[in-house]
Amino acid sequence: MIRWMTAAAVLGGLGALAGVPVDEAHGPRVAGPVAVSVQVDDPLTRPMAVERAPTWLAPRPPEKLFGDTWLVGFGGLSVALIDTGAGLVLIDGALPQAAPMILDNVRRLGFDPKDIKFILSTEPHFDHAGGLAALVRDTGATVVASTRAAEGLRTGAHAPDDPQLGYGGTWPRVTQVRGVEDGEVLVLGNTRITAQATPGHTMGSMSWSWEACEAGTCKAIVFASSLNPVSFPGYRYTAPSSAGILNGFTQSYRRLDGLACDILISPHPDNAGDGRYDSRPGACRTYVERSRRLLAARLATERGETVP
Repeated sequence: MIRWMTAAAVLGGLGALAGVPVDEAHGPRVAGPVAVSVQVDDPLTRPMAVERAPTWLAPRPPEKLFGDTWLVGFGGLSVALIDTGAGLVLIDGALPQAAPMILDNVRRLGFDPKDIKFILSTEPHFDHAGGLAALVRDTGATVVASTRAAEGLRTGAHAPDDPQLGYGGTWPRVTQVRGVEDGEVLVLGNTRITAQATPGHTMGSMSWSWEACEAGTCKAIVFASSLNPVSFPGYRYTAPSSAGILNGFTQSYRRLDGLACDILISPHPDNAGDGRYDSRPGACRTYVERSRRLLAARLATERGETVP
């Protein structure tokens, strides 16, 4: 059973969202009895960030995190998979060219990608959302994102207030996407996943939290959105127009500081520590402190102050 919940009400009508197929992927062409593989320029998996891809998409085997949660991503970009008992939930989609590799990792765990009901998005940037359109096409899943991020996913472009807007560029647009608000809960099978608004890196950034259980022990898992205060050269966080961004970071720090957080996953694993995730005590607080330091240093530099 699939439903979205707030503290006050259940939001109906979601059953029709899952499992709606779109255009099928291109396959090999056959001439007579011999199958001939033909290279097809698939616009949904056309490579992006080619110079960074070897690092971002460094192959990693699927790894069990805890309970029914796995990592199915890469050395430099995280993708998580949750088996709810009534369908699968994927979190983030990496680069466009990563989509086939993500689905291969899902298969390696013995799951059918067609059982993916939802794909949760942390932010509308090409390195985490670029693969969403291909994943939707190949699984029939519905993407879920913050209302602000959903706008960017539908257009495949940065929002006007995005600190990285100046980089330009687009990524494959996602047509099968649902926007949700802070605090809404996805209930699927035996799993409840809560949307945690964490603006700053983008104003539409969303973190996701859930509980995974194994052998009578349960742990709180947080897939946090990026908190890096990075931007296109020339953007100023100290400008009056950036006040909303700074307020967003403050809100996100408060939110993540207060979350139960036994295991932390971040979109870029190296932002959370040395491995693919951080299970040390206070992982989310450490993640927040890293961002606080980086943002303070950035503000000091913009003001011409000496950075300690």
